[in-house]
Amino acid sequence: MFFEVLVQKDLQSGKTMYQLMEKLYPICRSITGNGTRKTLKIISEYIPLTIHEVATGTNVFDWTIPKEWNVKDAYVKAPNGKKIIEFKNSSLHVLNYSVPVHKIIPLNELKKHLFTLPKQPEVIPYKTSYYAKNWGFCINHNQFLKLENGNYEILIDSELKKGGLTYGEYYIKGKFEEEVLLSCYVCHPSLCNDSLSGVVLAVELAKYLSCLKQKLNYSFRFLFIPETIGAITWLAHNQQKIKKIKHGLVITCVGDSGPLTYKKSKQGNSEIDQTVIGVLKDSKESFNLIDFFPLGSDERQYCSVGFDLPVGSLMRTMYGKFPEYHTSADDLNFVKEEFLGDTFSKYLKVILKLEENYGKFTSKNNNKIIRKNKKLGKNDHVFLNLYPKCEPQLGRRGIYHKIAGQNQDLVKEEAIMWILSFSDGINSIQDIEKISKIDINVLMEASILLCEKNLIKEITN
Repeated sequence: MFFEVLVQKDLQSGKTMYQLMEKLYPICRSITGNGTRKTLKIISEYIPLTIHEVATGTNVFDWTIPKEWNVKDAYVKAPNGKKIIEFKNSSLHVLNYSVPVHKIIPLNELKKHLFTLPKQPEVIPYKTSYYAKNWGFCINHNQFLKLENGNYEILIDSELKKGGLTYGEYYIKGKFEEEVLLSCYVCHPSLCNDSLSGVVLAVELAKYLSCLKQKLNYSFRFLFIPETIGAITWLAHNQQKIKKIKHGLVITCVGDSGPLTYKKSKQGNSEIDQTVIGVLKDSKESFNLIDFFPLGSDERQYCSVGFDLPVGSLMRTMYGKFPEYHTSADDLNFVKEEFLGDTFSKYLKVILKLEENYGKFTSKNNNKIIRKNKKLGKNDHVFLNLYPKCEPQLGRRGIYHKIAGQNQDLVKEEAIMWILSFSDGINSIQDIEKISKIDINVLMEASILLCEKNLIKEITN
């Protein structure tokens, strides 16, 4: 087969991907702004991206494209006049989307705007405040403990203005219109495994497949988007194309040393699920298999109630499960060429299997909760999501944390996401309890809140 030679090139591909990562690593990216544009411009040197700009204020389902954010400089000066925090040393030092500020404040006031990880005292955390006006700095906890009393000069030379959200798209036309969607995100500043590794692997896949387009059955669509809002934007603007998507994978966290992990689509037993699992089993290597859950990356948008696309995510160590996640330790030393190359070869094998089996797959009963043939009990509660296409914007309704990565009331937030993801008018809260393993009382509390916010409604027997 024409793919088999390619599969043997994983080591060289690992080196090529790592070199691109080195180029992209220093750039301060966000969900909007010049850092993302610069990133996409560099990617365009490797594959012919189509660049899209979506203007600030554009409605995309329940969301609105936010103001564009750019930052030129930021620092904190100690009482002795020495800069102790500098944006130029690490883009992670600035709370992403910080509003501009320049003033002198005492230490007790400064501490309200400092973010650390006490359990990992030597690393800088990555924090964002996309949809709530705020400013802040991220530092390692050891440095935080050494701060002396006195007045500190703070500067964040940033700008929030009308502009746009930028994303890249690359389409490879095969013999047929049915599509394989390969999605990665380009919004994280100076973080390698999450998710520059996904970006560079997507570029490498696109390069290889573009050379084979005359032999491909499927058409392939690559998306380079800001996480969450980018997926929502693409889905909102391309609803006529969605029915063509037959398989999909979200590419992230593919360069660390951990075993491969597959998070299944919400459908659970779709062709992409069976294909990825088959490739992993055939490898004779250890791997982790995880059922869909409605948190994580963009698979939760593609798999939302209103779309329910067969989109999973093939990773190495899952996001949030390695200590370097969303910290300065997720750097160029953490990601290795050999693991990038190995993951790349697995993706190629998955694509090979999809191509070989084109038109042959017979759908099997999946492991979704299906209650159509089951009579509801007197005490069963069934809800219908009133915003089924992607998750609704929870932050502006006051039911989601303002600083991403701050885990206040996390269980309740998880319950909210489970209910939104599975409230299709068929599944009951009792069903959701079984698969989520969240206490029924917490789920009911979250359901009541969502009803009060007019996000779901109860279906009567």
